[in-house]
Amino acid sequence: MLSAILVAAGDSRRMGFDKLFAVIGGKPVIAHTIRAFERANSVDGIIVVAREDRHDEIRRIVRDENFKKVRSMIPGGKHRQDSVRAGLDHLDSLTRYVAVHDAARPLVSPEQIERVFQQCVNHSGAALAEPMNDTLKRADTGLFESGTHRGGQGGQVLTVTGSVDRHRLYAMQTPQIFERQLIEEAYRAVYAENISITDEVSAVERLGRKVVLVLNDNFNFKITYPRDLPLAEFVLTQRKDSVAN
Repeated sequence: MLSAILVAAGDSRRMGFDKLFAVIGGKPVIAHTIRAFERANSVDGIIVVAREDRHDEIRRIVRDENFKKVRSMIPGGKHRQDSVRAGLDHLDSLTRYVAVHDAARPLVSPEQIERVFQQCVNHSGAALAEPMNDTLKRADTGLFESGTHRGGQGGQVLTVTGSVDRHRLYAMQTPQIFERQLIEEAYRAVYAENISITDEVSAVERLGRKVVLVLNDNFNFKITYPRDLPLAEFVLTQRKDSVAN
């Protein structure tokens, strides 16, 4: 049995409003995310970890969209890892595999979920990832200059201190799927050592265990800034048109 933990408890500071309820493709962001896991054949149940003040609104979405796999909705923690741990504490006793996914990634597809799950079954842990294509640089941490740019906008300017070889570098995405015992052991170690992590692969790595990367060549970016919404809308429209044709 595969249970999915959808992490939806962030405060959307960089967005300026709750991005999970922004509308793209005629539906809230979180509705697209839940639908992908609802349609994935391998997923048996969904746990939504969200701010308590949003539970009623999410319940309405679940009801209106007739989602059947949402088993529970629980409060999130202060940090992302706290929300994931809360989800792990609410797993069904029959759960053998656990998928963790950022609810702010609404473009994930059931096919992507299935690909990651199959690799998890084969290797105990797998995650969706995208090769880095941009040129990467290191910069100093101190502000070199600030002010108004020619375009009229202020900003920070840093100085380059070196280059980063992008060969074999990958941007981590979600879902990240693991055998239940593995991810639970990894999280116990995280809290025993009182460390911070930004994703589940980082937790499993600390155990010395290997995680397989499933390379993704399709859009699965995280909604972070207002500029991401029209791009997500465009992607959804293109997918819809592709299916229609």
